[in-house]
Amino acid sequence: MDRIQKCRFQSLIRRKRVDSVHARRQRGHELLPKRISVFDLIAIGVGSTIGAGVYILIGTVAREDTGPALTVSFLIAGLAAALSAFCYAELACRCPSAGSAYHYSYICVGEGVAWLIGWALILEYTIGGSAVARGISPNLAWFFGGQENLPAFLARKTLFGVVVDPCAATLVLIVTGLLCAGIKESSTVQAVVTSINVCAMVFITVVGAYLGFTTGWKGYKLPSGYSPFGVNGIFAGSAIVFFSYIGFDAVTSTAEEVKNPQRDLPLGMGIALLTCCTLYMLVSSVLVGLVPYYALDPDTPISSAFASLGMEWAGYIVTTGAVTALLSSLLGSILPQPRVLMAMARDGLLPSFFSDINEHTQVPVKGTIVTGIFAAALAFFMDVSQLAGMVSVGTLLAFTIVAISVLILRYNPPDVVPLVSSFREPTDSVTTQYTKFIDHEISEDSIEDTFTKGETSLQNTLILKGVSESDHLRRRNIAAWSITFVCIGILVLACAASTERLSSIPRFILCGVGSIIMLCSLIILACIDQDDGRHNFGHTGGFICPFVPYLPVACILVNTYLLVNLGSWTWISVSIWLAIGALVYLLYGRTHSSLRNAVYIPTAHADEIYRNSS
Repeated sequence: MDRIQKCRFQSLIRRKRVDSVHARRQRGHELLPKRISVFDLIAIGVGSTIGAGVYILIGTVAREDTGPALTVSFLIAGLAAALSAFCYAELACRCPSAGSAYHYSYICVGEGVAWLIGWALILEYTIGGSAVARGISPNLAWFFGGQENLPAFLARKTLFGVVVDPCAATLVLIVTGLLCAGIKESSTVQAVVTSINVCAMVFITVVGAYLGFTTGWKGYKLPSGYSPFGVNGIFAGSAIVFFSYIGFDAVTSTAEEVKNPQRDLPLGMGIALLTCCTLYMLVSSVLVGLVPYYALDPDTPISSAFASLGMEWAGYIVTTGAVTALLSSLLGSILPQPRVLMAMARDGLLPSFFSDINEHTQVPVKGTIVTGIFAAALAFFMDVSQLAGMVSVGTLLAFTIVAISVLILRYNPPDVVPLVSSFREPTDSVTTQYTKFIDHEISEDSIEDTFTKGETSLQNTLILKGVSESDHLRRRNIAAWSITFVCIGILVLACAASTERLSSIPRFILCGVGSIIMLCSLIILACIDQDDGRHNFGHTGGFICPFVPYLPVACILVNTYLLVNLGSWTWISVSIWLAIGALVYLLYGRTHSSLRNAVYIPTAHADEIYRNSS
């Protein structure tokens, strides 16, 4: 009981239970209607993913980080995203509610980590939408013959030394209005523009391959070789193009609105991710072969490549695909954030303003409007090259915590659940009954009566039960420490492997220490049994992540390495944002949390209390 009481006063580690229909209704929360099918999820996933990564960043990354090895960077980023997708799929099936990684970390890790993840997701989606919108105007300018020929109200201008983009801000506001119309309407529009985009990418691959064989693949015949920037350049490029694989994260944010989440969510994420990774690799391998990597245009790399080979007319097809892809990606970038804000507001960490659902469109309109206004403001005055790394930090942090949550779910799932103050009376009643039952079961009189009657089986049962509970608690503690040391070992290994300022000997020693800590903890984790409580955690059925604990640990390793390889400017900017978030939590979220007065009881008795409250 002491451990349960401590959880009440330690706000950073207090965890909520898996949202159920009954729990949300008793807190007065409106439920989002279930209108999304598996085809809508695929459209959302593919449309959210294919955008800036292939039409904007592909030129900059090839020029500055990877060279012709750009395809390898996309493959590494895709594999890392696939590892995360497996983890996301299980948690999305177990906890099909709005909030995505924020929701999962709140249940498995604790309120403090969940807040930081939610705050990072706000950064990711807002800046992601702004970055995508910022890349649309150069592609639209292609139809007008250049930026200088764009209409005055859409053309980029320089104000006080800052290049502003009215076109990007306008498009963000238009997409915001579409999202306010309803989830089914916006997903239908996204399916249409995504189909156009995929057709354009197939055209790029087929026609580009024909041109490559005709011209002799000039981009692959350079004196600098296939990887002019080395292995570090490839991984640095992977960290940046990881920005291109956030689509399935948008899929999980709509979990509450999916008709059959246990079946449709894994299918939607898997098919969307496979489609996007395949298209990325095909297009990038063709592009870097057509034109030397240093000659790629950073704003319109694909259109410029075709034009340099005498196919100006193909530029219109490519640009049409680019515009539709960026519009779809913009829609998919803004779509999740109001749902994350809604989930945080439901938990009391943000004002209830964000949890309101419009009775006509059945979407969080207020949160959507606020998101659109901020994204439009950023798109108006910030450059995409300054934003992509910050988006990758938010994505990688979320993916890492989701993998850790899977380990916790399997080996150390929550064994107590919170009940809010509205349940105080039934809680006291059931807790009293439970205490009396336990006292009666193990009291000296009952044991004496048992011996008197010769019923020694009860004594044996009680002894075995005590031994079993002791073993169970010991196994959970070992698992918790193993998960902790796995993360510590990975962090040491990733930092040592990525730090070039250290001399070879200290770097080798730190890599060895990190590897030993990680491998020893992983071996211990693999040797102990998974907790039986995982079978009763959340909703049953659906996808189960394979190769646990190896796959989640690999996911944590890859994502941590990519995080460490991001630039110092990016980390400074993100650290400032997270520090602001920590201040907001201390001043508002911690004291307004719906769990601030919660009573924690054993999971086995929660259902009884809910039944009594009905």
